[in-house]
Amino acid sequence: MHPRIERGKRGLFAVLVGLALALRASPATAQAAPPAGHEDEAFDIMNLLAQHGLHDLDDEAWNIYGQFTYIASQKFAFHAKYTNLNGSVNSLVPGAERSFTATFTPFFALKLWPGGEAYFVPEVIAERPLSDLRGIGGSIQNFELQKSGGEVPQLYRSRIFLRQTIGLGGKRIKQESNPMQLGSTVDSRRIVLTAGTFTVLDVFDRNNVTWDPRQTFLNMAFMTHSSWDFAADARGYSLGAAAELYWDDWALRIGRMAPPAQPNQLPIVIDYLHQYADAFELEHDHKLFGQPGAARLLAYRNHEIVGRFNEAIAAYEADPAGKNAKACTGFNYGSGNATAPDLCWVRRPNTKVGIGINLEQYVAKDIGFFFRGMIADGRTEVDAFDPADRSLSFGGVAKGSAWHRPFDVTGVGFASSWISKEHARYLAMGGVDGFVGDGALTKASERVIDLFYSVNFLKAIWLTADYQHLWNPGFNSDRGPVNILSGRVHAEF
Repeated sequence: MHPRIERGKRGLFAVLVGLALALRASPATAQAAPPAGHEDEAFDIMNLLAQHGLHDLDDEAWNIYGQFTYIASQKFAFHAKYTNLNGSVNSLVPGAERSFTATFTPFFALKLWPGGEAYFVPEVIAERPLSDLRGIGGSIQNFELQKSGGEVPQLYRSRIFLRQTIGLGGKRIKQESNPMQLGSTVDSRRIVLTAGTFTVLDVFDRNNVTWDPRQTFLNMAFMTHSSWDFAADARGYSLGAAAELYWDDWALRIGRMAPPAQPNQLPIVIDYLHQYADAFELEHDHKLFGQPGAARLLAYRNHEIVGRFNEAIAAYEADPAGKNAKACTGFNYGSGNATAPDLCWVRRPNTKVGIGINLEQYVAKDIGFFFRGMIADGRTEVDAFDPADRSLSFGGVAKGSAWHRPFDVTGVGFASSWISKEHARYLAMGGVDGFVGDGALTKASERVIDLFYSVNFLKAIWLTADYQHLWNPGFNSDRGPVNILSGRVHAEF
């Protein structure tokens, strides 16, 4: 991005934050009571306008929000028996490294007609991953990292989509004004249709305990199921549609998204009859001992052009001199290993399936626990997310109301991911898949513990300290463990 454009973005952010802080300090704001139902809301522009009588948060014709997040990580040196053996390229470098991401995101929403809404979300990102984003499977230390990006800030369109809500009766439910949600009142029984460019995680696999990862865990293993190979481009977004049916305490969701043209690359392919990724989710909300909770069952089925591990091994064994990784002239992540099989020789239309559960339960005000677990078939390479074939994560998150810091957030989580037997054999022979492939493998589950505390200032800014301990990076017990310290600055307006 041109430096003048980037300075303009920084200037806009500074003006908005300055305006918010100035309004917060003004006598009018100090004397005004927050609107009913918004006493615990974070400090932002829309609340400020509402407090001054300039905006109706309960029936919005439009809204605008924004966020800025900077995450810096320090990975310490660790033991490794080998790194990028025989010309493989996907090892985590064993020396000390530093990584960072910086994102700036404005969220625009506009009501078009009754029940019809439009959303537009551009984003600026700059990043430096650890080891060029290689060597970690289901537990990448920073959820903001993308497979396409660099240290020079890049502006791109993350989302532009339409949403239509069709009421079917039942109770009237208030929807709070938030990024990508207009404040309104809707039926408890309704149909919601979404179409355009978005991430499937905007609709599926939500969790109110972990909610926005910019506020909770830094590790990607807690953002969604590590073994859900959901369709997306290298930035995590795709073009597609989803339909949701809400019926009081129940919800049913279905969606179809476009996969990338090449695994883990930026361009997507629009051919919804022949290449697609489907998701199905059933949700039930409940109360247990007076505290809210939810259970979700998620299944996915992808039909994409990807390679099977057993077929790649068979092709190599039939012709080791002609069909190895180094001889490949197609897409193969740049491996130069002449003694390894490669998926590029066997990519064709294949089907991949998986099923998982997502649980959340609050045990007290602002204290909740979560669990996710998923198993996929493990026969084919990763196409769009990470290479885990089975995964689980669990932990707890608490806001600081119990110690009189209601906007502070803290949590601890544990996650583990595995690969299938055929996947492990392929990697042990020197193959590479997405983010992993050290040239050899002693199979093990990749595990991580993530502990964080976020301190809030002025209701708009959070400073986070985070520690992660990662065992068996790349599903390989010959490497690690790895210690990572991170800090995060997050602002909302």
